[in-house]
Amino acid sequence: MKTLPNRLPPQIAGDNFAESELKNRCLFMKTELLAALALIGSASLVSAADITGKVVLKGTPPPEITIDMSTSTDKTCGAAHSTPVTTRHYLVGKDGGLANVLVYVKSGLEGKTFPATANEPVLDQIGCIYEPFVMGIMVNQKLKIKNSDPTMHNVHATPKINKEFNTAQPIKDQVTEKSFDKPEVPVRFMCNVHNWMYAYVGVFEHPFFAVTDKEGNFKISGLPNGKYTFEAYHVKTHRDGPGVSKEANVSGDTKVDFTIELK
Repeated sequence: MKTLPNRLPPQIAGDNFAESELKNRCLFMKTELLAALALIGSASLVSAADITGKVVLKGTPPPEITIDMSTSTDKTCGAAHSTPVTTRHYLVGKDGGLANVLVYVKSGLEGKTFPATANEPVLDQIGCIYEPFVMGIMVNQKLKIKNSDPTMHNVHATPKINKEFNTAQPIKDQVTEKSFDKPEVPVRFMCNVHNWMYAYVGVFEHPFFAVTDKEGNFKISGLPNGKYTFEAYHVKTHRDGPGVSKEANVSGDTKVDFTIELK
């Protein structure tokens, strides 16, 4: 049989070149895009600063007061402790570091909104004492209030701006969820069954707050660069008044220290 000649046009040499060039361009654009995304990510990390510092007490605080739980008709409370329990007005560590101070951004975030985090912190009642003594939450953030004692407590929040509530917790391990819809520093918690029980909760419109540890140290993470006013508020010292304020220009990690003077 006679073979017919191939009438199809031969492949043009430039076609291979064009295809190769197109692949190179796509690879280059992909590399450039990844580099740009990495640059954006690193820039956002740089602009998210950590604020660290220490709050120091100036002056000699009065001695803490021993809480005599034996005077209560509820003997569960006294039996929960093998050593005397005292108030927690001025817990001072080495170098004068003051515990239980709320440190937060007071101004500089105007016009920005921050949704409440999904994390649900716990305010516990254990040994007939509120733990922690001082804490912070965001507006509309769920707060779990727990009774870890085999006795009845009542959770009585006495805010001046938010809505007051008074909830009984007669069952061990009972948990009640509450939240506050307005910023307030602080909201006082008490127990009408045990008159020595108090706790204080700061409520903020943003997540940039912290409570000093037993040595007076604190850390606020993820604050964008900018000019801010920070405030250090101590329940016993400042009561209904303002705390100690300090301005700082934040450009990367920044240290902000405070001195609180006894009044």
